Formats: sequence, C-alpha cells, structure tokens
Amino acid sequence: MRYIRCKGIEKDWSVITFGCWQIAPSEGWGDVCSPQSADAAVKSALDCGISAFDTAEGYGEGESERRLGKALGNKKNDVIIISKIWPDAPLTSTAYHERLNNTLRALNRDYVDVYLVHFPNTYFDSVERSEKLCELMGELKQSGKAVAVGLSNFMTQDLLQLGKGIQNFCINQVPYNILQREYEGKTLDLCHKTGIGYMAYSPTAQGLLAGRLSNEALNFPARKWNKLYQEPLLTKSKPVRDTINNIAEEIRKKPIAVALAWVLEQKNILTAIVGSRKAAQAPEFAAAGSFKLSTDHLKQLNIASDFFQNE
Repeated sequence: MRYIRCKGIEKDWSVITFGCWQIAPSEGWGDVCSPQSADAAVKSALDCGISAFDTAEGYGEGESERRLGKALGNKKNDVIIISKIWPDAPLTSTAYHERLNNTLRALNRDYVDVYLVHFPNTYFDSVERSEKLCELMGELKQSGKAVAVGLSNFMTQDLLQLGKGIQNFCINQVPYNILQREYEGKTLDLCHKTGIGYMAYSPTAQGLLAGRLSNEALNFPARKWNKLYQEPLLTKSKPVRDTINNIAEEIRKKPIAVALAWVLEQKNILTAIVGSRKAAQAPEFAAAGSFKLSTDHLKQLNIASDFFQNE
C-alpha cells in the first residue's frame, strides 16, 4: 500500500480510503449490513494496510460513525477518520460545535482528522453564507476537535464564493472515475492552485467498473439512482469496461483494481474512497495501492475514456 501526506495531517494516508456509507442502514444501500459484517469489513480494510476511513453523520443517522468507532477499537487514534456535517445545520457556532460533538461521541474519539461540509447545494449560494461557513469551520479547526477541514462536491462557483476563506480547506471530496470526469477543468485547476487535493469517491462508479451487474447488485437504490447504471450510458460504457477487463486479465488483477489504479494516476488525486459491506472485497480493491499501470495501459484507458466522454 502506498501512502501520501495531506497538508495539516501528520499521519500516513493510504491512497485507498475505506468508505463507510455501506456499513450502516441507509436509503441508498438498505439495511443489509449487520453490525458483525460492518465490524469484519473495517477490520479487513485495516489488515490490508488501509489507514483512512470516510464516514458522515448522514450515513445511517450516525450509525456508520458508531459502527466504525466500535470496529476500530484501540486502533481508532492510529488511523485517519474523515467525517462530514450535513449542510442543513444552522449557520451558528453552537450548531456546528453540536454536530461535531455528536460525531465525536458516535466515534468514541476526541477529534476527527478531517471534517468536511457534505455538499453546498443551495445552502451556500451566496458570498455571505459561504464566508460564514469558512468562519465556522475555522472555529472547529481552532478548537482542536477537527485537525483539518475540507469540502465535498464543491464546484468552481461554490469555491469562488468562499473568497480568501478557501485557504482553510485541504480536501474536496468529489465523484470521479474513468466515466465521470465533470470535476476536471476549472474546478480541478482552482483546487490544485489553492492546494486542495481531491478525494475521489465512487471511483468505480458504484461498482459498475468492478462488474457489479448481478440482480442483487442492481437492486440497490443507490445504483438505480445512478445514471451510469441506466441506458443509454450503461451500453455506451461497455467499451471502457471491456478495456478495463482485458487489462485486468492481462496483468492478473481484478477489474476493480485496474479502475482504481487509473484514478490514482490522475492530476490532484490524493486518495480514492471505496466502500464495501463485505470483508472479502477489501483485498481486491486495496491491491490498487500496491501497483501502477504501464504507460501503454494508461493510454488504452485514456482513449476509451475520451471516446465515452466525447461520443
């Protein structure tokens, strides 16, 4: 497993981060992961060298945080934990401290390594509200309860409204994979210029690039909502998926590892978040942190991706 350093975080951060949305009941993934399965999945990720875990108060109304904290046990302070505040919180110091305190109680921890704003949407659609957000997140950082603060799903206009306060943030967690590249261009350039690295979530398109196409897999609401799992994009993406599968067979890796390895080679990517409720899947995706694709394989994947984007 390779590791990176993120500004403000004095711990080694694995290039694969374990995502904890699936380990708790949720609207997107249903109630199919037992506490025992959640515990096993987290421990398997640890065993694979994964040192970062991404959760949120919005994942199962805090149940993801609770299950994660319990599963980590006495290792909880050795790893990097990223959590997120839902943007509906009133823009007051009291509300923001209360939300973070709730997260810390759920995790059974004194601090989070990174605390993100889950998404901007219409909650931060003005300079005034955006600047207030910067002020409040800065307060949480100063309190020591959040070592660093970041953003999630912020695009160019959202970032520009932060003004000078953008310098407070170290991360922008964004959807990014070989099929989904809308966070390139101006948003990427602005983040790179201001030292805000990308955490890529959905780096396998919610499992599509890993071949999750069984009836069971397709039945999850999260995939039913995902346009990449719908026509015409599902058929349109087949040449990209075929290229991934062919390379995987050639280098004797799982397709999920090839899809992730491509993401990790892209500009400004610090880490890719992969979630699972199954302990057995962790070694398959953790493998992406231990090899790199050849120049020729990257070229093949880039050509397939560009064709998908431009067709």
